[in-house]
Amino acid sequence: MSRALRLPPPFNWLYTLYALLVFVPLGLLALLGAVLLPTLHLRRNTAHHIARAWLWLAGMRLDIVHPDYLPDGQCVVVANHASYLDGFVLMAALPPRFGFVIKREVSRVPLAGLLLARIGSELVERFDRHKGASDARRVVRSAGNGHSFVFFPEGTFAHQPGLLKFHSGAFMTAARAGCPVVPCVIRGTRDALPAKLPRLLPARLEVQFLPPLPVAQGGDDQASSTLRDRARQDILAALGEPDLSSAA
Repeated sequence: MSRALRLPPPFNWLYTLYALLVFVPLGLLALLGAVLLPTLHLRRNTAHHIARAWLWLAGMRLDIVHPDYLPDGQCVVVANHASYLDGFVLMAALPPRFGFVIKREVSRVPLAGLLLARIGSELVERFDRHKGASDARRVVRSAGNGHSFVFFPEGTFAHQPGLLKFHSGAFMTAARAGCPVVPCVIRGTRDALPAKLPRLLPARLEVQFLPPLPVAQGGDDQASSTLRDRARQDILAALGEPDLSSAA
């Protein structure tokens, strides 16, 4: 069942134009804050509130379910990936102590790389194995220093609804840092911004946090595999979409 408000075609584009016109000044304000504010917490807090402001002004209701499942201390959040809106929605939903682990291609978007770097995001290479391994070690070191991160372990998203297979980076990071993994389900972003259509629709968005998973006993490889399988099983059950593990 779609969570987006269906509009006649001309109004689809008018709404998209309105949402973009609202986004531009807010995005510039976020960039200005990222450049000028002296501390990481202030920069992340500014980005968090600007993300929430844009969703509100764009008429996208955001419901956050079970935020109490987020521990007060360090953790790794893993979420399903359905749309380019997902990171923005999690920035609005999560407290500003989280950094994002994002594919390096995003940094090629004008000014996005600067903003992401200034709010403590980690960029990882997907297509060069050597660079990807170096990036993964850097993320693990950062987590070892007590930082909390958000991952989209599918690495990308499909056009059709469903959950792709999970990569291991998020779970190896959690295993080596000795911190819990919090599975997270995002709903509504695929309806608001489909992969195939360059338009926005006002939609009811939801971020649901699931019970945290502690690191299992055993070596890092065994612990990360256990975390990956349990987190994917929990997200798949809560999401209610097809299992696309054989598609990627």
